[in-house]
Amino acid sequence: MSSSGNPRIVRAVVIGVTGRMGQALLRAAPAFAQLLITGAIASPASLALGRDAGEIAGGERNNLAVASDLPGSLAQADVALDFSTPGATAENVRACREARKALLVGTTGFGAEVEAALDAAARDIPLLVAANTSIGVAVLTELVRSAARRLPSSFDIDVLDFHHRLKRDAPSGTALALGAAATAARASSAAAKTAPATDPATSCAGSRPAGQVEFASVRAGDLVGEHTVLFCGTGEQLSLTHRASDRAVFARGALQAALWLESQPPGRYAMSDFLGFETNT
Repeated sequence: MSSSGNPRIVRAVVIGVTGRMGQALLRAAPAFAQLLITGAIASPASLALGRDAGEIAGGERNNLAVASDLPGSLAQADVALDFSTPGATAENVRACREARKALLVGTTGFGAEVEAALDAAARDIPLLVAANTSIGVAVLTELVRSAARRLPSSFDIDVLDFHHRLKRDAPSGTALALGAAATAARASSAAAKTAPATDPATSCAGSRPAGQVEFASVRAGDLVGEHTVLFCGTGEQLSLTHRASDRAVFARGALQAALWLESQPPGRYAMSDFLGFETNT
C-alpha cells in the first residue's frame, strides 16, 4: 500500500508472449488495476519482434512492443511470468536471479538440471513454480492429497489428462504434479502402512505394481485442458476432475499469484502457498 492509501502498481514482464498462455496473460491483465505489463518478451528469432503486444494477443494496441531483451525489461519491472519453452527456462531463471526480480514459472517439461537452477535461484528471489496456475486445479491437488491419505493402498490411482493436439508434453506437467501429490500423500499416510497390498485380480487396471500411479494422455483438437484423478478399488471408484473451458482461468490465476509473489521474501513457493493451504505433503 502506498503512502497515499492507493495500491502500489506492480510492474510485470511476460516471457513467452507469443504463445497461447502469453497472449492469454496480456488479454487478462487489464482487469487487474494494480498490475501493469511493462515487458513482452519473445525469442530472438520470433517474427513478432517489434510488433505491438496488444495486437499479438488479438486485442487493441497497448503501445508495448514485443522484444527479446529480458535483462533490459527486468530493469523496469518487479516480477516476471515465464510461459516460454523448457529450453529457455534456465536462462530466464538466471536473468531474473541476477536482476533480483520475483519470478513465476508456468513452463513445464524441463529436466533435473533446471530444477537445480530453480532451487538455487530461490535462495535469492521469490520463485513460484506451478505446472498449472488455475485456482481450481490447486484445490483439486489438495483434494487428491486428502483422498490418497485416507483411501487404502489397495486403491489404484490413475491420472488422465486431455489437451489440445499441439501440446508437446504427455503426460502434462499438471498430470505429473497430481501424480506426485498422490504418491507423496499415500507414502506419508498411516493407512498406507497398514492397508493390504493391491490384489491384481481385483485391480481396475489389471496386473500392475502395487501403489504405482499410472498416467494416460489424450491430445486432440483444441481441448483447453481436463484432468481426472481416478481412485479405483474393488466395487467402488472415486473420480476427481477439473475441466477448463477457457485458457483465461490459467491467466487470471497466474496474475493473481504474481501480485502476491512480488511482496514475498526469497524462497520457493507453489500455488498452495499463495492460497494459504496447510499442506503437509
